Amino acid sequence: MIKITFPDGQVREFEVGITANEIAMQISEGLARNVLAAKLNDDVVDSSTPILEDSALQLLTWNDADGKKTFWHSSAHLLAEAIEALYPGTKFGIGPAIEQGFYYDIDLGEQEFGSEQFKAIEDKMLELARLKQEYQRKEVSKTDAIAYFQAKGDEYKLELLEGLSDGSITFYSQGNFTDLCKGPHIPQTGFIKSVKLLSVAGAYWRGDEKRKQMTRIYAITFPKAKELEEYLTLLEEAKRRDHRKLGKELELFAFSEKVGMGLPLWLPKGTLLRERLENFLRRAQVRAGYSPVITPHIASKELYVTSGHYAKYGKDSFQPIRTPDEGEEFFLKPMNCPHHCEIYKTKPRSYKDLPLRLAEFGTVYRYEQSGELHGLTRVRGFTQDDAHIFCRPDQVEEEFMKVIDLVLYVFKALGFHEYSAQISLRDKENREKYIGNDEDWDRAEASIIRSADAKGLPTVIEYGEAAFYGPKLDFMVRDALGRKWQLGTIQVDYQLPQRFELEYTGSDNAKHRPVMIHRAPFGSLERFVAILIENTAGNFPLWLSPDQLAVLPISEKYEDYANEIYLRLQEKDLRGYVDHRDEKIGRKIRDAEVSKVPFMIVVGEKEQAEGLVSIRKKGQGDLGSMSVDAFINLAQEEIAQLTVDK
Repeated sequence: MIKITFPDGQVREFEVGITANEIAMQISEGLARNVLAAKLNDDVVDSSTPILEDSALQLLTWNDADGKKTFWHSSAHLLAEAIEALYPGTKFGIGPAIEQGFYYDIDLGEQEFGSEQFKAIEDKMLELARLKQEYQRKEVSKTDAIAYFQAKGDEYKLELLEGLSDGSITFYSQGNFTDLCKGPHIPQTGFIKSVKLLSVAGAYWRGDEKRKQMTRIYAITFPKAKELEEYLTLLEEAKRRDHRKLGKELELFAFSEKVGMGLPLWLPKGTLLRERLENFLRRAQVRAGYSPVITPHIASKELYVTSGHYAKYGKDSFQPIRTPDEGEEFFLKPMNCPHHCEIYKTKPRSYKDLPLRLAEFGTVYRYEQSGELHGLTRVRGFTQDDAHIFCRPDQVEEEFMKVIDLVLYVFKALGFHEYSAQISLRDKENREKYIGNDEDWDRAEASIIRSADAKGLPTVIEYGEAAFYGPKLDFMVRDALGRKWQLGTIQVDYQLPQRFELEYTGSDNAKHRPVMIHRAPFGSLERFVAILIENTAGNFPLWLSPDQLAVLPISEKYEDYANEIYLRLQEKDLRGYVDHRDEKIGRKIRDAEVSKVPFMIVVGEKEQAEGLVSIRKKGQGDLGSMSVDAFINLAQEEIAQLTVDK
């Protein structure tokens, strides 16, 4: 007999070799019909996997993230089976599950393919799904695996096999399709009830621009047709909120081929939005004891050799800038932390000087492949709201928790109320991609776990997601459409202080090494603004709106009064414009609404005679007439409330 511990803490005994499916059946036939896979200890496995020892078990359904991931990865195999049936000779790359759905990279050879073929593939997938074919797992020797894919002439699978060792190779088959895959998979294809192919794109094999460009098909599936309908409705709303579309309509940012791909140009209104975000965080940082710094946009190659970034990312960066002096090379700044280490070293430090908190809105440059660029969410030049805290080892957890407070303050002010925190630790097996010793890593990881627990954060642990120099806490927020984004990160680093030989004099008069905490509540301003645009659909809170108000004179006779009103509002730091166009007032109001201006101030004969203004609020309509001072109080109260800055 073995003991099985369930998520609620209950422990039950079962015979050795029982499967998750069989356990589910003993609990409830209804539950068993919905089990997609199982989480056995820390690993997601097929629900048919025999359990051979005492274990923690979670039965995974569509309601679990790992259940959805298994469902979508299994659907990728179904997609591949349909494509192979309709397009004989197709070769296959990889087909992973993603945040919403899955994709498969395929090589169709000379065969034509586009969105007009989607319907036929969807129909074929549903036809195959209705056959309720089982996903069957089989362990295969490396020799047999190579022979199988050599016979198929699939060089992509053969290349993937090169990195696998004998004894660790498995095939999964369903119907007439067999794939190299470690799994897990759902029990059978009948769980898949609705299918939608979403888009097709080009993707270089293994992300290498020098390799063949494959066809990447994105798709999504659901266990119920109704869920697909709801998802497609959500997709339409997402298109309406697309930050690229709204960014152009609201005149926030632009891109120019002559400037370069992935290098955004911030237009006046977008610049105002950015400045308000920056000033909001600057005020919070001053209260939290940060000191502002500025560092150059380029630095000597040696700086990044010292930090270790060149060895890790040098080949993926922009190429070095070579000067007339032989052997002298500079790089566009890919990160701010090495620069801040050099600022720390500008003078001797005492234990009494710590913590030292250095903050910078620093623009950095990273060479992203052209196919991966996407509006403001993936760019080549972006500004981080970066800060680095240099502290004593005994101060790490207190400082870490203060940064958590700052991140949550930012989320609250900007309307992100649903979030979780991901504790990103080292890979359990592969330690080669990290620098530093186990003792420092263990201390850093323990500090993050204790700090998150002390703050009561809802957390998940992900192994293998740490930075190469230290573990981190990544904040995941859900937007108005239920999508999950990574915003804000805090990292504990024992390595860079060693590499830069940073020191402070302790109370014992001896030299000690500080610990470094990296943090960025926004992450990148570009990406944060993109998410903010889509979360609000461009209806920014009053304190952030580039144009907070529009003064609309009914005719040119009242332009002087409109200008007078606007000057009074400007004196109170309320910003916008006076619409002097020779248009009817209805048109002016409509245009202000389309531009998502929060307040419209209409002035005409009655308002001028009585010294009043007539107020319209976006989404609410007329608020009536009031004095200018009354409107100022109304606006300032809303700003104070929205910024939670009291």
